[in-house]
Amino acid sequence: MMTETMPNWNEELDAIGLICPLPVLKARKRLLSMAPGQVLRLLASDPAAVIDVPHFCNEAGHEYLGMEERGDSQTYLIRRG
Repeated sequence: MMTETMPNWNEELDAIGLICPLPVLKARKRLLSMAPGQVLRLLASDPAAVIDVPHFCNEAGHEYLGMEERGDSQTYLIRRG
């Protein structure tokens, strides 16, 4: 769960309404265009994203900073590795 101490983000990606694997694929593409250390805020509504996003970060070498529930969607913060 994110707290007030979580970092600000550099870029935001709205993947609400997209289903697996599109949120992670779009996040991967966006992260590749970002500098190492920058933070991506990913908005997603796919229930599988709760599992997919942390797994993707672990596999791709990015830092998973946390997730926050937002009604029918979630907000993820990912630091580019």
